[in-house]
Amino acid sequence: MDITFNISLSSYRTFLIKYIMISIGYWGIFKKCGVARKWAFIPVAREYHISLCADKEKEGRVYTVLSIFYYILEIATYFLQQFPRVYLFMLIPILGLFVALVIYSVKIYFGLVKVFNRKKRWVWGFFFFEGFMAIIWGFVGSFQPTKKVENLKMAEGAKELGRDLSVIDEGLTVNIRQRTVFDFYKKKNLLKDIHMRIPKGHMVLLLGGSGAGKTTYLNALTGYEKADANIMLDKNDVYKDYAKMKYDIGFVPQQDLMRGNDTVAMTLSDAALLRLPKEMSVMERENRIASMLDQFGLMAVKNSLVDKLSGGQRKRLSIAMEFITDPDLFILDEPDSGLDGVVARKLFVKLREIADEGKIVIVITHTPDRVIDLFDDVIVLAKDATRTGRLAYYGSVKESYEFFGKTSMEEILLSINQKDEGGEGRADEFVEKYADIMKERVG
Repeated sequence: MDITFNISLSSYRTFLIKYIMISIGYWGIFKKCGVARKWAFIPVAREYHISLCADKEKEGRVYTVLSIFYYILEIATYFLQQFPRVYLFMLIPILGLFVALVIYSVKIYFGLVKVFNRKKRWVWGFFFFEGFMAIIWGFVGSFQPTKKVENLKMAEGAKELGRDLSVIDEGLTVNIRQRTVFDFYKKKNLLKDIHMRIPKGHMVLLLGGSGAGKTTYLNALTGYEKADANIMLDKNDVYKDYAKMKYDIGFVPQQDLMRGNDTVAMTLSDAALLRLPKEMSVMERENRIASMLDQFGLMAVKNSLVDKLSGGQRKRLSIAMEFITDPDLFILDEPDSGLDGVVARKLFVKLREIADEGKIVIVITHTPDRVIDLFDDVIVLAKDATRTGRLAYYGSVKESYEFFGKTSMEEILLSINQKDEGGEGRADEFVEKYADIMKERVG
């Protein structure tokens, strides 16, 4: 019994010494790399942050997730030792996770060696003598990283409007102050300071590069993912009155969710049962279905299977499914995806007709210039210096060309994209320019 106690105490001391050495060493490395030093003392979290120093963030994410499962299984096996068969069975996934952790830790160490411009053999020193190596790398002056971790929190974003716009009586008023998430130990801004008023009867293009926040913006707009925001459709609050307002908002995703072995009529009937108010009579529902078949040119194929429709017919059906509630705000994510120019043009003409009925239509498309004459306005979202989605412009299509000094939507998009994405990297310039204009307008 005394021997067991002495062994346990010795193991605990060894573990404690190793923990202290690694923590102190990582504290020094994090200081050199520009990472918050507090993470050096938190197991698992520090391995993720050392991956940032090693420019191996993706590997660090995987390592973190694997570590969590590994520790959970280790704890579980401790309590299952009295059940030998179960205990042995649990050792199999633990062994697999251990091997995976070794592989990913080696990848991270190789990245660290590269960033510190050292020979690859240092990896094995790190692997077998991590605490000792960490102290050397953290406190010996000759060990310096060739680049530091980009600290987006410290970077200054473009200036803001910083105030809500007043609500218009008829139309959409958007005041998104921010939309944030927690992403691996840090708070991340997805959207910030987006304010606009869109009158009814307007067809609006939503333009922005990859990661600019288009989908996040639409989710905040519809209430699917709420932000720190006030979204008003006419005088109705979308967030507070969501149960009622969901019938006034239609959203058509890029990929439809229709069953191929249902007929067009059956598909619209299911949509009517799902989307229309429960108190609506059967006759009203049938009339609405008939209206959609007629409005979207589907009457001739109402008894055809969805799988037998052409690409254009299938798109019109997916739009009809959402438009069946007669929404005031209608949003479409790449409705022309997979369609040729002629069919896509006809589809956008139909959307123009919907807007002319007094609706607000917001559309994302990757080929805006071929149908830009059908749009009234354009919303341009861009990533600022902190990689946060910001409003670089909202206004008429005609004035957008003058604002950006360009002659096409494609050129506007290139001007706001980051340089590492093949763009001009002028997002902050236009975000600030638009904020200044808005400040003058609202006083």
